[in-house]
Amino acid sequence: MSTTSLEHKSRWPVWLCWLAMVLDGFDLVVLGTVIPTLIKTHELGFDAVGATFAATISLVGVGLGALFIAPLSDRFGRRNLLVACVTWFSIFTIAVVFAPNVAIFSLFRLLAGLGLGACLPAALAYMNDYAPAGSAGRSTTRTMTGYHAGAVATAFLALMVIPDWRVMFVVGGVAGFALVPFLWFRLPETLPAVVVLPALDKAPATEPAAAAEERASFKDLGRKPYPLIAAGVAVASFMGLLLVYGLNTWLPQLMSSAGYTLSAGLSLLLVLNVGAVVGLVVAGILADKHGTKRIVLLWFGLSAVFLAVLSVKIQNELLLNAAVFVTGVFVFSSQVLVYAWVSQLFPARLRGTALGFAAGVGRLGAILGPAVTGTLVAAGIAYPWGFYVFATAAVLAVAALVLVPQVVAEAAGKRTAVGPS
Repeated sequence: MSTTSLEHKSRWPVWLCWLAMVLDGFDLVVLGTVIPTLIKTHELGFDAVGATFAATISLVGVGLGALFIAPLSDRFGRRNLLVACVTWFSIFTIAVVFAPNVAIFSLFRLLAGLGLGACLPAALAYMNDYAPAGSAGRSTTRTMTGYHAGAVATAFLALMVIPDWRVMFVVGGVAGFALVPFLWFRLPETLPAVVVLPALDKAPATEPAAAAEERASFKDLGRKPYPLIAAGVAVASFMGLLLVYGLNTWLPQLMSSAGYTLSAGLSLLLVLNVGAVVGLVVAGILADKHGTKRIVLLWFGLSAVFLAVLSVKIQNELLLNAAVFVTGVFVFSSQVLVYAWVSQLFPARLRGTALGFAAGVGRLGAILGPAVTGTLVAAGIAYPWGFYVFATAAVLAVAALVLVPQVVAEAAGKRTAVGPS
């Protein structure tokens, strides 16, 4: 009875966290879908430089949210943070519709990014609180399929409504507002408080220490045995999100620079994210079966190969779509496997902080990816050099993750986090 009850209770957290990731997926590609139209029409004063600034400042907000807001989930609970972040994001997504110029447009994107940046690590930490032992890979990748399902839906919506770009932000904001009541009334409180109860039962005298453990901070990541792990994960996350955001923000424009039509570029963006969903499902299963480290190294390595392939113009439409699809399979699930590994290597008391750190540092890569690619676009050399940059980033991620151990024991010896199952 208890097992059935637990499974029934877990349905709401699974679906609600998944839907929160759908909103993050919307943000992942929405600028990529509207930038070509804004540049072409010069509406609000947009040009290539203005579009690069808007994309960059948006990701600055996301990075700040991941670094400084997401860790609050370890102190105040995942549920409250998720509700606040989705509400905040929705307000400023709707506000974008009323922006009179590039500067205000970018300001609203910055503010929306604060909520989005904290949303992802809080949702992943929440799901890993509930994940059965040995299923962290599937739990993380399953939740993150929402991220790319949202990206696919947004790209599909863009094909129907562009050049009316404002509709994109109206839909994103309204969807967020629709989710908030469900998060408030149906999402149970998070689990960290339950995690420390056994210690309190066994040794009441250690209550102050247990309470201190709950107040996790970035300082904990600098204590043994975490510095090397944090460094390796940070570099990999930086490179992974450079790929994710660089591709999703500029792929339509990259393909336009290569001579493809705008509609073809938007279609390829959709294909890229369909591949991402497939890759997430496969990657999660393989990571739990063969070990996350082995699969994430393989995935980043194959990402480098297929990104290099895209630097060659493919005339056959079927082959082009196949190449983009396979690239999506490996590129996006590579980054999610980094999150899955973080969830396995760090104990529950540090999970939100560690995921916030990985996502926050990664967002610096998310800022750099669109900024570098935008610079290449402005210089007229985005194709093929953009793909060379992306392939190099994947190789550097492999180099960083080779240094991360598979099994980690806390210095205190009280907990052990295991990577591969």
